[in-house]
Amino acid sequence: MNYNQNNKIAQITAETLIVGVDIAKFNHVARAQDFRGMDLGKSITFENTQSGFDGLIGWINQLQAANQMNKVIVGMEPTGHYWLNLAHYLKELNIKCVVVNPLHTKKSKELDDNSPTKNDVKDAKVIAQLVKDGRYAEPIIPEGVYAELRGAMKIRELLSTDLRSVQGKVHNWLDRYFPEFFTAFKDWEGKAALRTLKLDLLPDEL
Repeated sequence: MNYNQNNKIAQITAETLIVGVDIAKFNHVARAQDFRGMDLGKSITFENTQSGFDGLIGWINQLQAANQMNKVIVGMEPTGHYWLNLAHYLKELNIKCVVVNPLHTKKSKELDDNSPTKNDVKDAKVIAQLVKDGRYAEPIIPEGVYAELRGAMKIRELLSTDLRSVQGKVHNWLDRYFPEFFTAFKDWEGKAALRTLKLDLLPDEL
């Protein structure tokens, strides 16, 4: 859903637990705060696994009970594909999951300590602050056939890139060692041309 920033901020109330998650390949780090930006509890490090996600939910439930909060919003950076497992997990539990722009995170790091250095715990806090300020977007996570189509499109892009790379290498090789090739063949991908190339012979050897 598309909201302007005021509407996003309005959705975060005194009863909302804001969780910022710094995404990594193996271990994620989460920080929690209230709508005023005050830290709640200590940070938690959890694995990118089912048991790790279960531990995150247990930590969230404890903080909600301790601070009398009935809503939760989890923010993260869409880092590669590593965030998708957690996003799907939260969606199944009907927990609101949002994403923040990595550029916004990078620019906001210096506000607290005047240092742009990267730190997992620090990044998680910055992400939570961005969510509090309404600087987030709600991702569209496809399911079923739509998820399969998106995966197929990604694979097609990779295959197309690999194909162009191979074609470029072949053209480079022909231009270097067999510039006369295209006087005999119109297209190097034709059947006769490929049979000739498979001989692995240079012009003088032919």
